[in-house]
Amino acid sequence: MNDVAFAQLLAGVAGRAVVRLRHSTSPTVWACVFWIIWVHRYLRLLVHCVSHWTYKSKPIPLNPSYTSKDVTVVIPTIHNDFEELRPSLESILRCDPAELILVTTDPKRADLDKLSESLRKVETTGKRCNTIRVFSTRIANKRLQVREALPHVETEITIMADDDVTWPPTMLPWILAPFEDKDIGAVGTCQRAKRDRSGSWAFCMWNWLGQAYIERRNFEISATHNIDGGTSCMSGRTGAYRSEILKSHDFLDGFINEKWRRWILNADDDNFVTRWLVTHKRKTWIQYEPECELETTLENNSKFLYQCTRWARSNWRSNWTSLVQERHVWRQQPWCTYALHIATFTSLAFVVDPLLLASCWYATSEWEMYQRRWAFWSLFVFIFGFTKTVKLIGLWRRHPVDIIFLPVSILFGWFHGLIKLYALFTLNMTSWGSRADGDADNDKRLQNRPPRADVLLNPNRDDTRLIRFNDECLVMDREGVTKAQSQRSKPLVTTKVVEVFPEG
Repeated sequence: MNDVAFAQLLAGVAGRAVVRLRHSTSPTVWACVFWIIWVHRYLRLLVHCVSHWTYKSKPIPLNPSYTSKDVTVVIPTIHNDFEELRPSLESILRCDPAELILVTTDPKRADLDKLSESLRKVETTGKRCNTIRVFSTRIANKRLQVREALPHVETEITIMADDDVTWPPTMLPWILAPFEDKDIGAVGTCQRAKRDRSGSWAFCMWNWLGQAYIERRNFEISATHNIDGGTSCMSGRTGAYRSEILKSHDFLDGFINEKWRRWILNADDDNFVTRWLVTHKRKTWIQYEPECELETTLENNSKFLYQCTRWARSNWRSNWTSLVQERHVWRQQPWCTYALHIATFTSLAFVVDPLLLASCWYATSEWEMYQRRWAFWSLFVFIFGFTKTVKLIGLWRRHPVDIIFLPVSILFGWFHGLIKLYALFTLNMTSWGSRADGDADNDKRLQNRPPRADVLLNPNRDDTRLIRFNDECLVMDREGVTKAQSQRSKPLVTTKVVEVFPEG
């Protein structure tokens, strides 16, 4: 098959997927389709390239306002084998925060107490935190576990972290530096997924896909913060916050009572925190330096797909809430609104890539054949040689041999569009799926809202009101006299009460 036949085949496949409009055969129409899609999809990429490459972290001040002793680290965990957490927890303790608070479930508390006690007894020659407290909740739910710990925080800065992250020793000075700006409410850091090449080719492939996911995320959040200070989500893997924000009554109430449609949502905790900061006009920042780059672990098998699905559902729910319900991002973060939030609804590579190639081919139908070939293959190289690789340059600079996974990356990018569509139609699912201990109390992540209080106004408006309280019907007249008739057939009584509800 020559290049012309290949181009016609690819263009034909995509073209048949397009609704047949009256003037669909016009080169002008196809040119309009091409430029609308190209600008919408790639303007943000080109701007993000410049923004990411020019991004600068906040430097550590000579006389910092905050030190490691102003930090409490909160880690919720439901791990089945707490001993596996030791390396991560030791890396955090070596950073010497004021305190480490661990929160688990009631049945697992004794085992976590044993681990924390052994961590306190570790002998070291350098500075190291030995203040560890353990709390527990009745059920396994990250929001409830964090809510249990926050009232016990006594420092000005709280860091919420996952139980599988490893910190470099220089983490805290860098993550605290942006708080010199009083308007900064939260700070995140760059990340990397642990590289492991000890297994089969499939094992290495899944591991690399996790690394690529983290690398793309680093690219996006640094680029958007450099433009308008926005991001779709401050990662829950490690994030530093002013304690006054997290301990406020309004935050804690919203944190455990977030609504999604007709349910109480107890998943997507990091998305809620991010939107709360935007709503209350507290700025965020990302420190993009090797000295504060945490290491995390992702699934190295097909369970990675469950993680991708869970993240996709969170993005759908949170971005819909940001754009339609809360709407603060439209004014405060206009670039982020276009480049991140709206992009969630339009970024389907398995549709857009063939459509771009098809529209390019049909838009140039009146050109000479050699010109059409040049335009088509130039676009092909731009899409698959630049747009699919530019966000991963840092990953390949560290490990050039991993360039062999480029075809896998492209194919997975198309497949991820199907994952997003599946997530869209299963938004009411909140299960992890990727860890055995993650779904013990999954039914608590999406609960029906409690019924409204049973307070009724008298429809006759004859200066009386009907109130149900403690299984009694209370009829209050204008003079503040209430007659109570029990639902349990108690005798009618008359009592004097103070009027609580205003008239009408």
